[in-house]
Amino acid sequence: MHPALHSWRDDLPTTFVRLLAYVGGGIAVLSTIAAQVFQSPPVMEAIKPGHRSDWIEIERPFPAFALSIPEAADVPASYAIRRHGEGGGRKDILSLGQADGVAPYLQVEIYRPGVEQARFGEPKAEIAAGAAGLGPVDLVSDNEALASKFGPLSIVTFDTSKGVPRKCLGFVRAYDDPRMQLSGWFCQGGNEFIERSTLACALDRLALLAAGSEPKVGAVFAQAELNRSYCGQRSPLMTPTPKHRALWSKQAAR
Repeated sequence: MHPALHSWRDDLPTTFVRLLAYVGGGIAVLSTIAAQVFQSPPVMEAIKPGHRSDWIEIERPFPAFALSIPEAADVPASYAIRRHGEGGGRKDILSLGQADGVAPYLQVEIYRPGVEQARFGEPKAEIAAGAAGLGPVDLVSDNEALASKFGPLSIVTFDTSKGVPRKCLGFVRAYDDPRMQLSGWFCQGGNEFIERSTLACALDRLALLAAGSEPKVGAVFAQAELNRSYCGQRSPLMTPTPKHRALWSKQAAR
């Protein structure tokens, strides 16, 4: 037998085995790729969007209202403006004092709604929603309205359940023309509510700085100034900005 032929026959089994190994490896690779392509996609949980408030707080608000109380000159004060992202409504929020403390805390909100709200709710519902951060409980509507320079105010008393326990006197007044709501609360620590006359005196100091393009709002505040009682002293010439001792210092001493 020719030596070359003998060598080919001897190497044939080895070559055949290698060929089968290569073919088998290729099939395995193709099987793996096919499995990756045709396998069911992994099940993923839907991402739940975080809660976004409908109200956007203006970073550098330009005050349209002022609440000047000389007795509270050294008390922390803040002014915030919030715009409704879709409806266009606006809330001007003025506060004096700390929201969580035993000292008196006054917050006043002037709400001029856009298309986000067709009508205002009942006084108790409005106070419960506005003061939600305080955890209002035991809300009681007072049948007797509070006389103020803005006219009669609906009164709602409540206790706080969050933070320092306090007694609060809430107030609400809604207008049809212009569409506007004046609301807020006056709170203090202890077992006694803010006196109604003290609240009326505090709101006597609420004034308009700029009506902008809303002359009817300006008319409301102009009429309110004509009705101003100057905290029980009718003569603005004798006492243009009289101090009301019970307005802040006496409440804090309690």
